[in-house]
Amino acid sequence: MVPMQIHIVYAHPHAASLNAALRDEAVRTLEALGHTATVSDLYAMGWKAVADYDDFGPTENAAFMPAAGEAWERGTIAPDITAEQAKLLAADLVILQFPLWWYTVPAILKGWIDRVFTNGFGYGTSRDWPRFGDGVLAGKRAMVVVTTGAAESHLSDRGVNGDIDSLLFPLQHGVLFYTGMQVLPPVVVTGAHPGFGESDYADAVKELRSRLETVAESAPIAYRKQAEDYDADRRLKPGLEPEGATGFALHVA
Repeated sequence: MVPMQIHIVYAHPHAASLNAALRDEAVRTLEALGHTATVSDLYAMGWKAVADYDDFGPTENAAFMPAAGEAWERGTIAPDITAEQAKLLAADLVILQFPLWWYTVPAILKGWIDRVFTNGFGYGTSRDWPRFGDGVLAGKRAMVVVTTGAAESHLSDRGVNGDIDSLLFPLQHGVLFYTGMQVLPPVVVTGAHPGFGESDYADAVKELRSRLETVAESAPIAYRKQAEDYDADRRLKPGLEPEGATGFALHVA
């Protein structure tokens, strides 16, 4: 097994939480396997969660996206942002770990995404900018580790919360795959509420370790690449849709 550089972007405010315990288990497991693991603990870092013009240095451009692009070209992006970008560029695998709050990531992690994947790094305004499988981070792998108080049945195809693949699609496809990374199936820890017991924790750790042991060879989610499977209007080419598929499922081969 070839050692990997693995970076964990972690978002939970409590040092004694289930998420903190799982993060520590992940680091121990990865290091025992010979990988190098680094962590951006966003709450501990006091990460600034709001993307604003202070991120760009002096600018007179009132349009936010162009101002970000100009700052990227000038090299005046805020140093906390460029430090996180460097961690991503150095990583072979990026793990986002967080509790599912109101169907999405905690605000501090959304702010990390907004600020780190800035114009020039995470996206570009040109129609020719590589995206959805061909971005700046192409060739790297990514994985989501998420805890949720909902039961597994609540997150199934007929579950009241909606299926977990749909809930995570904007993050996994719209952020991670968009910037070029191959996205592995997520690790989802359900039932993470006050009744979560020792046996539940043991099962979660077993699943996490098993997934981490195979991150190098696990097959990624078969999202379709924009450059290959979509027409000039960015619509899926006819005949590529899986039988009966609609919505997000159209974009998985």
